[in-house]
Amino acid sequence: MKLLPLFLALLLSTPALFADDWKPEPGFLSLFNGQDLTGWHYQGEPPIEGKTEATDGRYSVVNGIFTVHPHDPAKGPRLRQLWTVQEFPHDFILRLQFRSAYNADSGIFLRKPQLQCRDYPVAGPYKNLTKYKTGDWNDIEVVVKDNVARCTCNGEVLEEAFKLPETGPIGLEADRDQMEYRHIELKELPAGN
Repeated sequence: MKLLPLFLALLLSTPALFADDWKPEPGFLSLFNGQDLTGWHYQGEPPIEGKTEATDGRYSVVNGIFTVHPHDPAKGPRLRQLWTVQEFPHDFILRLQFRSAYNADSGIFLRKPQLQCRDYPVAGPYKNLTKYKTGDWNDIEVVVKDNVARCTCNGEVLEEAFKLPETGPIGLEADRDQMEYRHIELKELPAGN
């Protein structure tokens, strides 16, 4: 009787068993529900509620991963930006994880200005990071106080004093090759902290 191969085939064909059971840290709000693009939209278009793929296929969600797909000229423009419906006028901490394909180019928009999020050692601009994990998940943390952001990747400083407008949404850019995001969480900070 060959039960082990049958059991393994059944186990591997059940993605729910491998789904990420991540939950936001206490005090943090998840900006991505891990199931679909609810709460996100292209500027000038209605929110993408309950759908796992954007209208042009550049963004999709599968098993808790928010994927930015490579450009397909038949489906639309190369550069695309997907934004949270919600804006964030207060000081906050934003945390997320990203995994980059080789030489991929994306970005994280912070109330509109873009923090480059890429395969840093190859695509730059932060080529000298010593803790960057090629082909693996990396942690981005952005701490915004008085409209200035301190941005880190795996604890290493990307931007010490990144100036931001007074309010705006969070966004993700689709530019070159594939980028994956997960665990996108935000905590608003009390005034004066």
